Amino acid sequence: MSTHETPTPTNFIHAIIEADLASGKHASVVTRFPPEPNGYLHIGHAKSICLNFSTAQKYGGRCHLRFDDTNPVKEDIEYVESIQADIRWLGFDWEEHLYFASDYFPKLYECAITLIERGKAYVDSLSADEIRAYRGTLNEPGQNSPYRDRSVAENLDLFARMKAGEFEEGTHILRAKIDMASPNMNLRDPALYRIRKAHHHRTGDAWCIYPMYDYAHSISDAIEGITHSICTLEFEDHRPLYDWCLESLDWPQPRPHQYEFARLKLTQTLMSKRYLLKLVQEGLVSGWDDPRMPTLSGMRRRGVTAASLRMLCDRVGVAKSNSEVDFGLLEFCLREDLNKVAQRRMAVLDPLKVVITNYPEGQFETFEAENNPEDPEGGHRPLLFGRELYIERNDFMENPPKKFFRLSPGQETRLKHAYYITCQEVIKNEAGEVVELRCTYDPDSRGGWTNDGRKVKGTLHWVSAAHARTAEVRLYEHLMLNADPDLPFEEQLNPNSLTVIEALIEPALAEAKPGDLLQFLRQGYFCMDPDSTPDRPVFNRTVGLTDTWAKMAKNMQPSA
Repeated sequence: MSTHETPTPTNFIHAIIEADLASGKHASVVTRFPPEPNGYLHIGHAKSICLNFSTAQKYGGRCHLRFDDTNPVKEDIEYVESIQADIRWLGFDWEEHLYFASDYFPKLYECAITLIERGKAYVDSLSADEIRAYRGTLNEPGQNSPYRDRSVAENLDLFARMKAGEFEEGTHILRAKIDMASPNMNLRDPALYRIRKAHHHRTGDAWCIYPMYDYAHSISDAIEGITHSICTLEFEDHRPLYDWCLESLDWPQPRPHQYEFARLKLTQTLMSKRYLLKLVQEGLVSGWDDPRMPTLSGMRRRGVTAASLRMLCDRVGVAKSNSEVDFGLLEFCLREDLNKVAQRRMAVLDPLKVVITNYPEGQFETFEAENNPEDPEGGHRPLLFGRELYIERNDFMENPPKKFFRLSPGQETRLKHAYYITCQEVIKNEAGEVVELRCTYDPDSRGGWTNDGRKVKGTLHWVSAAHARTAEVRLYEHLMLNADPDLPFEEQLNPNSLTVIEALIEPALAEAKPGDLLQFLRQGYFCMDPDSTPDRPVFNRTVGLTDTWAKMAKNMQPSA
């Protein structure tokens, strides 16, 4: 790619890539997304996915999907399949470039033999506790293992016997021979291979030794011709080991280079896979796709759109230092997208009965309602109206304060798409609770408008009592109260993270399909849940309508 063909850089990684292309260091751009198949992807992964795939697209290169399947104890084909589904849902495709670290097990083993032969790796027989003790601290250097000076022949013999399954787990590991006094703990003779006598989801029982992540990652990148290995900041201290592996093997130039960026961190969102797995295993959520979970599958089920997540990642930008993003920014991006695509419907979540006393009994009429005023091609739907209907309970106050423009005794308000009504009488039960309103309507206000210049400020949503369907509606709050990784996560669970209510919905809502995105007028955005049945539709609230972030977001610029 010539200099004049290079797109404008939008972050520091793109600037590096442009310099590499201009200098001829690389002829093209090859990135990769390398997840471990030990859990479902969460929203933090979305930033890495978007960055790696969109960067490759921007510079006319390619992005590989490579599973780091080097720990069979924690991996499962379920996770492999879910990860692929999530990436496709986000809008990206690796085409034919799907790889697994296990594809390279023979090559990784050969490289380990080379390191042993060059005196750069040795088999250590210390126990795990002894290795920790010998490793030292941040303030004190480590000590050499008593097995560090084993001969090349002995190391080759032991390593071959490890591969043959002669030894039990924990009896031996293969370590790099670097520097036990290094200030970087990752260079204090890190482990390269360990014994794991577990069935692998792809290689079966062919192997009982498995490479460590840092070792497998660097060599896998090199095998695939990755040019820019883009990682989150927690891998910054691992980069010297990444480079050491390739240098010690005299890997041909140009070699891949690792670059780090700040990961996506949201307020009140815990994104540790260990904790998310615990939530699932202990039954504290309904599964990995529970709509309260920050997993991509959970967010998709809740109604979060791929476009809104891509928008979020774009607005947050790519920075060199970690920061925390307010969850409200995600909600802002979500509303921006849903406002354009969500079908408008009416649902009453806390019903209060209304009887229109001057409307003929047994009579019904049909109004035409737009499906989405933001979409010129959105079309219309029929809306049935009759003498008895339901409105939202909090849309009525018997003794309202000033500027309460909804329904109250003697006050006129508008029913969306229908008529003006005025409350004439309030019916209460023995406990003094309001159970019914008697109202009158203005026949000349059909469609919610009059020609006499009368102004009515309040507009209410409603459903016809004769035609309403019941539905289960699930209302969500944050799963975590604080999401502080230093506190036991059980203490941070929000007991009100899920509230299930029975609501009344207009007939058109019962025709929705799982996954359909909807705006319940004046209530928020909702998504039909897969749990729905023809007799029992279920809706998840995605996000409310109130947006406190919009003013700040208008002036927000992506980070450089």
